[in-house]
Amino acid sequence: MRYIFILLISTLTLFAKEQTIILGAGCFWGVEKFYENLSGVKSATSGYAGGEYDKPTYHVVLSHRLNSKVKNHAEVVKVVYDDSKISTTKILKEFWQLHNPTQNNKQGNDIGNNYRSVILYTDNRQKELAYSTKKVYQKLLKNAGYGEIKTQIEPLKKFYKAEEYHQDYLKKHPRGYCPNHATGVKFNSYSKTYIEPLGSKEIIVIDADNCPFCKKYKDDVIDSYRGTIPLRVAKESELKDFNINSKIVGTPTTIFIDNGSEVASIRGYIDIKTFYKRVGEFKLGTKSKAFKIAFNQDTESRFCKKYKIFQNVTNGVFIDKVSGEPLFDTKDRFNSKSGWLSFYKAIDGAVEFKEDNSYGMHRVEVIAKKSGIHLGHVFNRADGKKRFCINANILEFKPINR
Repeated sequence: MRYIFILLISTLTLFAKEQTIILGAGCFWGVEKFYENLSGVKSATSGYAGGEYDKPTYHVVLSHRLNSKVKNHAEVVKVVYDDSKISTTKILKEFWQLHNPTQNNKQGNDIGNNYRSVILYTDNRQKELAYSTKKVYQKLLKNAGYGEIKTQIEPLKKFYKAEEYHQDYLKKHPRGYCPNHATGVKFNSYSKTYIEPLGSKEIIVIDADNCPFCKKYKDDVIDSYRGTIPLRVAKESELKDFNINSKIVGTPTTIFIDNGSEVASIRGYIDIKTFYKRVGEFKLGTKSKAFKIAFNQDTESRFCKKYKIFQNVTNGVFIDKVSGEPLFDTKDRFNSKSGWLSFYKAIDGAVEFKEDNSYGMHRVEVIAKKSGIHLGHVFNRADGKKRFCINANILEFKPINR
């Protein structure tokens, strides 16, 4: 029973809406205070990240602040938030507005590489949103007379918690040093009259008040979407800054947008499998190897580039490249030496099975339950265990701290 309870807690944690992102915007005291007061943020912790050496301390970080030969750690804040209560986009927009990202290795009178502006993302969706919000904010800054953004955007390698006396420093010292480095340039994306393009790929669903098909679409498809391409629900009147070719004659209408311009659209309610087929076309491209694997039951070459990359990752889950749903855990992975990713099992409830008698063989196909994409096949091993033989090109990896 104890094992089952631990497994249940682990599974619930995996599907929770808790997200973590690491942000550096100058001295970490003020950044920590700002984020811990935002509704939806569960915790904000001061620390160090982004450097090339282990076990940084405050004094060591300060000693390297003017040293160009060492990639120093930045003063950062680990922000843990519930993305059902505050979006990643909101977290990032507040970041850009909180400081002056056009300054290099400084914020105001705080000079040194430890005060540099930095975003350390923990998944691909955060990465896409970091770059897309940066693109929008850069235009706003230029219009206000500012220069180029110097913010570093990188994947998180490791976060080191700062010394205890730095935690909640401004609560302990209400008159402490907390300068305002904000440029005063604001986003207008959440205006009551319109929304702005994110500057990269995004999906917008046009709905209307008192629309029963919109509600059904929301309940059946939209509310459970976890893909890495941002999805927003809006009214037609809010799209004045977008280049929309289609005439919107009914709702719901799903519009696939790249850099503010419509790429494709679907009118009316569609079921979840059709939705993810269109997401796959938009994200992967119909000529890509990933699309052919996902929707045409193709197979990648043994020991492909993506396989080699994924063989080196640890402590995390492999997610559906189309839907974002977790499919396999590194805890269940093994090296079969076959040249394809191999797992003893899938995450409970994540996949379905189908008989496959193609090419004169009898096999069992593995299908992602939510998106319906082809993943690979499952085989019986001589020791009685299963071998899930899975294509790497239709997966993405999400690290987990555990």
